[in-house]
Amino acid sequence: MRSKTVLRLATGTVAAGAAALAYASLVERNMFTLRRFDVPVLAPDAEPLRILHLSDFHLTPEQHRKQRWIAELAGTDPDLVVVTGDNMAHVDAVPAVVRALTPLLDRPGAFVFGSNDYRGPRLKNPFGYFNKNRPYVQGAVLPTEELRDLLTGSGWADLNNARTTLKAGGRTIELVGVDDPHVDRDDYDAVAGPASPDVDVRIGLTHSPEPRILDRMADDGFDLLLAGHTHGGQVAVPFYGALVTNCGLDRRMAKGLHRWPYSSAFLHVSAGLGTHPTAPVRFACPPEASILTLIPR
Repeated sequence: MRSKTVLRLATGTVAAGAAALAYASLVERNMFTLRRFDVPVLAPDAEPLRILHLSDFHLTPEQHRKQRWIAELAGTDPDLVVVTGDNMAHVDAVPAVVRALTPLLDRPGAFVFGSNDYRGPRLKNPFGYFNKNRPYVQGAVLPTEELRDLLTGSGWADLNNARTTLKAGGRTIELVGVDDPHVDRDDYDAVAGPASPDVDVRIGLTHSPEPRILDRMADDGFDLLLAGHTHGGQVAVPFYGALVTNCGLDRRMAKGLHRWPYSSAFLHVSAGLGTHPTAPVRFACPPEASILTLIPR
């Protein structure tokens, strides 16, 4: 009797695990979701400003559904488009990125790159993300400069260790950004300094939301900090959240809008739209893009 009970429990556990894996790989990772947040950072009586925040496409040439979904976001009519990196997951992915972003490229835009805009994916043990000291393994060289030329040629601001001011939605916006801190490409010293008091809003960009970068942006007076990289944990536990963030950020801030501690800045972390190609699953953390509506304080 006891043996039969154990067998039934084991069979049920295996069946539940298989069902969860099938759901995570076949259903949820394709449940593209648009999040909406109001961010109170504008002056009193200012008109709202709409930002479309995109991140972590990890596109491969055959991912046509994801490309179409991103392209359709032009219908949200954003004033500014911000992309926080990890666009590619294949050496031939640039045409896929073009198809996804073309309807948005006539809007004001800005971007930073992530590590997967420089080097492609390699097979990894997913449990390795719990080891903060694991070595970073690089894959094939990706066509980074081709992608950069595409975006800058469309008028978007390259904020990889750069700073600029642009007009969007009739407002003047100061932006600062760094190249990916996850692989030590950041150089905030090159762009540091107090944010301008003479603009309508100040925004900081980084792919990986490393606290050492976010602290400096907030200290310099940037109102809104935008990042990706975490995938929201990618596999989360219902009612608990992300297990890991793959960076120095607290797991409770792995996605969504948060007040950055000890400052007046807001942080928005996008859970992104893709997955690592060798771990194509999402659980309790659907792929997402976000509309951030900036409103008066």
